[in-house]
Parts: sequence; C-alpha cells; structure tokens
Amino acid sequence: MEERPWLANYPKGIPANIDPDAYATLNDLISEVCEKYSNQAAYACMGKALTFKEIDKMSTQFGAYLQSRGLEPGDRIALMMPNLLQYPIALFGALRAGLIVVNTNPLYTAREMRHQFTDSGVKAVIIAEMFAHNLEKIYGDTNIKVIITASVGEMLGTIKGSFTNFFVRTVKGMVPKYNLPNTVTFSDALKQGKKFKLQLHKGAANDTVIHQYTGGTTGVAKGAMLTNRNLIANMQQIRSMMDPVITEGKEIALSPLPMYHIFAFTVNCLALMSRGTLNVIITNARDLGSINDAFKSYDITIMTGVNTLFNALLNNKDFKELDTSKLKITVGGGMAVQRAVAEEWLRVTGCPLTEGYGMTESSPVISCNPVDGSGKLGTIGLPAPSTDVKIVDDQGNTLPPNEIGELWAKGPQVMKGYYNRPSDTAKTITDGWLHTGDIAKMHEDGYLQIVDRKKDMILVSGFNVYPNEVEDVIAAHPKVLEVAAIGVKDDKSGEVVKAFIVKKDKSLDKDEIIAYCRENMTGYKVPKQIEWREELPKTNVGKILRRVLKEEEK
Repeated sequence: MEERPWLANYPKGIPANIDPDAYATLNDLISEVCEKYSNQAAYACMGKALTFKEIDKMSTQFGAYLQSRGLEPGDRIALMMPNLLQYPIALFGALRAGLIVVNTNPLYTAREMRHQFTDSGVKAVIIAEMFAHNLEKIYGDTNIKVIITASVGEMLGTIKGSFTNFFVRTVKGMVPKYNLPNTVTFSDALKQGKKFKLQLHKGAANDTVIHQYTGGTTGVAKGAMLTNRNLIANMQQIRSMMDPVITEGKEIALSPLPMYHIFAFTVNCLALMSRGTLNVIITNARDLGSINDAFKSYDITIMTGVNTLFNALLNNKDFKELDTSKLKITVGGGMAVQRAVAEEWLRVTGCPLTEGYGMTESSPVISCNPVDGSGKLGTIGLPAPSTDVKIVDDQGNTLPPNEIGELWAKGPQVMKGYYNRPSDTAKTITDGWLHTGDIAKMHEDGYLQIVDRKKDMILVSGFNVYPNEVEDVIAAHPKVLEVAAIGVKDDKSGEVVKAFIVKKDKSLDKDEIIAYCRENMTGYKVPKQIEWREELPKTNVGKILRRVLKEEEK
C-alpha cells in the first residue's frame, strides 16, 4: 500500500476505504434501490417523472422483451440516445437481461458508428429516431439483429407525447426519413415485454457490463471493459464523498450532461440514483432555457456539468435571476474548471463549484475536491477512498511531493482492460496501476494538480478528440496532401481543433474541407480553424511534429 498523505485532509465523515464488494452485481443494487425508494420519483424529463417502482417495472418488461428477441447474456447492446426517460429503463433492462451495454454518442456519424458497432460486435441497438438515418447507412456492415427506435415524446403521456413528437418530426423536421428492417418502437417493446417473464441474470462481480469507448491516451477509439465491481466501487466512492453533505432520499439532482458520457453515467445515473435522488435530466444542455426551467420547477440541490456549461449559465441573464438557494453541491468534470468561473459561480449561486478528475478507464472518478467547498481551487482535489495515486518519472519511479511527472492511479474502479486489445491494455495498466497520461504534481497535503494533459489529446467542452482520427478523416480527402491537427485555446469550449493542411489540389478551400469533416465526424471534432501550409515540420524519418506546431501557436 502506498502512503496516503491526503487522508489527513479528508473532511469528517469520509472513510479511507469503501467496500467494492458491498453488492455482487449492479442488478443487486438496482433491485434494492427500486424497492427501498419505491414510491419516490427517480428520473424526470420534460416535466414527466417516473418513480423507482415504475422504472423497476418497465426495465423488467424491457429486459424480458430483449430476451424474447433471442438476445443472450454477454451479447452487446448499443444505447444511442440523448437524455430521455427511455435511457435508464433501457440500461437497467439490458443489465437485468445479462447484456453488455455499449454507450454510444447519438451525434456520431455513420463512420464512427460503424467502427464502434463492429469493434464491439453489437447485436442490438436502441436509437433515437432522429439519428436512425445514419444507422441505415452502415447497418449492413454490422451484426445488428434487433433495432428499437426511441422518440422524444413517447414516454411523456398520450397528449403531451403526441404533440412533442409532432413538433419534433413535422414542425422542426428533425427526423430524416430512414428505412431499417424489423424496427420496433421503444413503447411497443415495453408492451410486448409484458407477455414474457424476465430471466433475471445473476452474473458475477468481475463480469464486464459496460463497453465505454474512449481513445485512451492515444489512437483509435477502444472499448474500456467496465465490470460490476468497477462501477459499484466507483459508485461507492462517489457516494462516500457526497454523503456528509446530502440527505438520503431527499436530494434533487440536475443532470444536463448526457448519460452516455461516463461522468453522468456513473455520478448521476448510478451513484446519485442509489441514494434515492431524483435525477432531473436535460435532453439538450445547449438549450439553457430548459436548464432555467428545471430550476424553476424543482428545488435543485445538486448539479453536475462541465466548465463551458457553467460559464454559459453565468453569462445568461435569466439564470442569474433564478433562486438557486437550495443548491448545495455543484461538481465540474470532463475538463478543467477555470478559477474565474468557479469564483463567479460561488458569487452568483452561493454554492461552491467543485472540480473532480477521472478517466473512462477508471469508471471514471479518481479524485475530487471536497464537495463542501473546503478544497483548493486550481487542483483536482484528493484521491477517492480506496484509491492510490502516485507521480512517476519516465522510468516509473515514484517522485516526491511537488515534483512533476505522470499521474498513475490504482483502485477497484480501474477497468478490466480494452476489449480485444491486450497490447493496448498492457501499455495502459502496469501491475494494476493505470497510466493516466496526464502530467501532474502532488502537493505536500495530498492535493493533486494537473500541469498538462495527455501529449496530443484535444479537450473540446469535456469531450476527448484524438488528432489521429481527425487527421485520418482529412487525409482521406482527395485534395489533401498532408495534415496535422492540434488543439488551440478557446474561451467558449476550452479548446478547439485546428488543422494544418498541405494541399494536393490548389482549388481546395476551407468550406469544402469543413463540409467534408462534418460528413465524417461529430461536430465537436470538426476543425474550427484551418491553416494552409506549404509543408509541415517533420522528424528525420518523416513523422509530423505536432509539438512544433503547438509551440508556434503559443
């Protein structure tokens, strides 16, 4: 066991360790929570709330339907939707049926979907109908046998749901036409599920239950295999850090971040839910009005988000006029919380903005500042209970406090490995130690501070963008000779992608390359800046030097 100087600075009530084996599986946890808080509201969206009892019943029906379609324990099912009431029902139903959930960003292009679905071997998908046209493009390249479509309105009640779907489909025209075989709607799947009895999957602690895709420290997107034990451990760690401040069964949490993202998935969908918290989920966080409405409709006591969202709200006149007096915990993750934003958030809301840190590979939380506001601005806080961390040099030797090196972490929340990628796993985990790739230092008191991030990764509004992927897409354009991508600072999103391009055809212009990128990549990965070059800096063996481009930008 490594020394843990940070334990002396834990606020009263936070234990040094948690029990990662408190529950054998997530299914055990889900069943216990749904029974314990049966009549309380569990999730709310667009004014409609579902109780734990309703979630329990619907997820059981949904799991039974999945089994009736021939899906077996260990099969992969993709959940591809924004924050809708269907998400927790689908998640819990899939887990109860013994399936492995593949969380998928619904904004993915057809190319990105193809990679994730084929790499993971997805056999079923639940997809929001406005994105189904992209699935049509690559469906034939996959092993998908079951397709379930979800609409924005179908869980909101007959009248409101019909109006909402009419508005989304007809008025806004947000659902492009698609032609997919044997599709069934989510609501129909629930109805059909009533005819069958769920064979509840028991499972084991070390069974993989989630494939959460990430680029890791480098390269193509890989599926981090998260087990029952990983997620239960991280859920326990998160709960232990919040328990001194929250009241079990009484909190209302605002969840504007998508639950397919590992941050909201574990913190909101699992950890807060397990304490009987009502999660108010926001379908589109860029619609600040919907966030303001949530504060008007509910006494929000907990909020999670990213720095760019908090900054946007602080620059929104209507938000500043809201009553946020009930808010007692605000946690920022996914990207660095800027000091100016944290200070202004406290001034406007009266609630401290706490920064945490994690990775997909660690389920995700590794460290967090105390949620009572007693932490240190500019740091990522103290390691979570049952988590060891160390700062190492290039040879893996542990460095003393205030020395700069790579941050390594070890704990029960660290993933099993990358799916079907043993060599990548071996490069990322050594004797249980997760190599974060982030350059950091530990203060004498155990607080951690990130000095720099992974060498080449770009962080756009909390989402990882990997230069290799951007470059691969742009390089495929017939008019491009060479390309390099880096991240440059941006006041709104923290960073944006900048591409340096050497033309093969002089007729190539910015509009053409941007349009091409939008066809092949999610919006946040598309370069916001383009610079034309006659040549790119290279090593003697011809490797493009992104480092030189970064230095030039500085």
